[in-house]
Amino acid sequence: MEKAKMVVVGAGPAGIATAVEAKAAGIEPVIVLEKEENPCHTIHKYYHEGKRVDAVWQGRKVKPIGICQFETCSKEEFLKLMENYIQEYNIDLRTSQEVHKIEKINECFRVWAGKDTIIETPIVVIAIGIFGKPVKPRYKIPKEVKNKVFFGTQTQCTPGAKKILVVGGGDSAAETACFLCENAEVYISYRRPKFFRINEQNLKELEKRVKEGKIKLLMDTDIESLSASPDDKVKVHFKDGQEMVFDAVCYCLGGATPENFLRAIGIELNDNRPKIDECFETNIPGLFLVGDLVFKKGSIMAAFNSAHIVVEAIKNRYRDRLEHGC
Repeated sequence: MEKAKMVVVGAGPAGIATAVEAKAAGIEPVIVLEKEENPCHTIHKYYHEGKRVDAVWQGRKVKPIGICQFETCSKEEFLKLMENYIQEYNIDLRTSQEVHKIEKINECFRVWAGKDTIIETPIVVIAIGIFGKPVKPRYKIPKEVKNKVFFGTQTQCTPGAKKILVVGGGDSAAETACFLCENAEVYISYRRPKFFRINEQNLKELEKRVKEGKIKLLMDTDIESLSASPDDKVKVHFKDGQEMVFDAVCYCLGGATPENFLRAIGIELNDNRPKIDECFETNIPGLFLVGDLVFKKGSIMAAFNSAHIVVEAIKNRYRDRLEHGC
């Protein structure tokens, strides 16, 4: 069994920032556990080449308060920045190590990950994102069309698809539609009569593609079900009786809190959101949350800031525990 002063679960921007803040504060050793093969997996997987990573989210600029910060840049530039943080602060990052159990034993935690990793630590920070668990529609996706239906900001939606429906009304939907429309006829279905959650730059890009005829808007539409069409495509049945056929359907409905994982640890939830205090500590002393888990609608800069707030609280609240360990 290994021992550490802190274990961070998740190596997205919030998790890396937490490790950076901890190392800078003299908390050592810190171990970061990531279930995927690389850090910032969501950005690696779902952001297309050259995609913009916004520092300003939905028109709101978040002032940085910690070490990690950035200006709006490309996917490649952002990933390089995060890699530089990992190297500069010599972060002990362990990939392909999915955490499947966290248990509190007296004043310490035991964290089980991967096949045979067990770490004992006085402090745990959970930094898992929500896009690993994308929101799906309430109606069932028929097995006949599952290979033509995608979830999340899927930028490689069925190579060769010529007619694609993007479902959603947020930034993910707008960005996905703008990317896919360069090689396909793209439609956006949104249940409201107008967009209200898209940031200004994405809205301008979307309106430009609509004006050019590359994207067609199906506003104030709600999908009732999907089925397979006779020509092996996806037939979309709308609640108003309209039916349309597409080569592929991509749902961009956001992500969901990993409720079962949090409940299994013993974290209390209220309306599917974890209960936390002003410094993002849960009902379990010594167990903190950062990033997507603490903001209903957050941003990368806000995630960076949450890491700074948490590490400051850990230093103030658990100085003795950090000094003596488990």
